[in-house]
Amino acid sequence: MRHNKTGRQLGRNASHRKAMFRNMATSLFEHGKIKTTDAKAKELRKIAEKLITLAKRGDLHARRRALSYIRSRDVVEKLFGEISGQFGDRPGGYTRIIKLGSRRGDNAPMSIIELVSEPCEPKVKKAAPVKEQASAPVAEAATEAPVEEVAAPAEEAEEVSVEASGEEAVEEAASEEASAEEPPVVEDVAEEEPEEK
Repeated sequence: MRHNKTGRQLGRNASHRKAMFRNMATSLFEHGKIKTTDAKAKELRKIAEKLITLAKRGDLHARRRALSYIRSRDVVEKLFGEISGQFGDRPGGYTRIIKLGSRRGDNAPMSIIELVSEPCEPKVKKAAPVKEQASAPVAEAATEAPVEEVAAPAEEAEEVSVEASGEEAVEEAASEEASAEEPPVVEDVAEEEPEEK
């Protein structure tokens, strides 16, 4: 059974796969982009993202771990210098895969994997509606209660008139909706031609 075995085998044994991805990661950081098949690009993306995260840490242990994977010291210097500075404020998504189409010889789907060069713009979070606490309105209601008792008769008269006008508005809206649902009645007016005698 093949339980908990993630990743593509790509028709290679483990040592061949590891060597291929080490070479591809080195080339990606050296040149900024490489052209390869879709499956290899998707697997390389996982490795490249982890190496860039190591470079963003920037300590000695991270540098030694990157040197154990990347084949060139110059590329590691570039990774820890230029590339980590370029992605300093980006929380992930350092690479982009652009699909190109099929290769002519074997019809394999090809793509370009490249380092993202645009600066990261943080998303603006929408402000959540402020919920009022239950204790605050209760305290305000207690202080306003005596004032309401004095003005209650005048407010009741206003409420009755407002309710009456509100009912009229509802009836008007209902009649407008009913008329909108029914097609307008168009009188058949035949064009009258002048009678010739």
